[in-house]
Amino acid sequence: MEHAGEILILTGPPGSGKTTTALALAEQHGSAKVHLHTNDFWRFIKNGAIAPYLHSAHRQNNVVMGALSGVAQSYAIGGYFVVVDGIIGPCFLPSFQTITTPVHYIVLRPPLALAIARCQHRGNDTLTDPEPIAALHHQFSSLGKLEHHVLSADGQTRQQTLKMVISAMQTDTFRL
Repeated sequence: MEHAGEILILTGPPGSGKTTTALALAEQHGSAKVHLHTNDFWRFIKNGAIAPYLHSAHRQNNVVMGALSGVAQSYAIGGYFVVVDGIIGPCFLPSFQTITTPVHYIVLRPPLALAIARCQHRGNDTLTDPEPIAALHHQFSSLGKLEHHVLSADGQTRQQTLKMVISAMQTDTFRL
């Protein structure tokens, strides 16, 4: 997969297959690749962190997205294909829309029941409560002018989802 110097934002609600697909993409043959997981950027804040879904986190979220887009752009300028994996809704895109590097935006959208089942199955310290999963799922349920950036993750295997994303990257349909 040759996309050196480009960024892919692979997003969707919890349980959509973002991280699984991002890791598989990063292991594909072709150009050098970097996988950036957005959760890491919020975890860098050790004192004074505000849950990103709270209204009071607006300033913090802008700082985090600015840092994330800056790091992604630096890697892309260095010749890497950068896969940014995380919950990046339309409100977080301005930081990426101001950079000069080509940015692709792909939203994986599973049915809500599947997203909840996947989250509850994986365990560990991940989100398993259906209420916040449903709220985050709702944020990706109707994207207006960005709706054409959606790929259905309904009934797809991991390999099928990976192939869909690779195929989508071959078009300009998913460019911001």
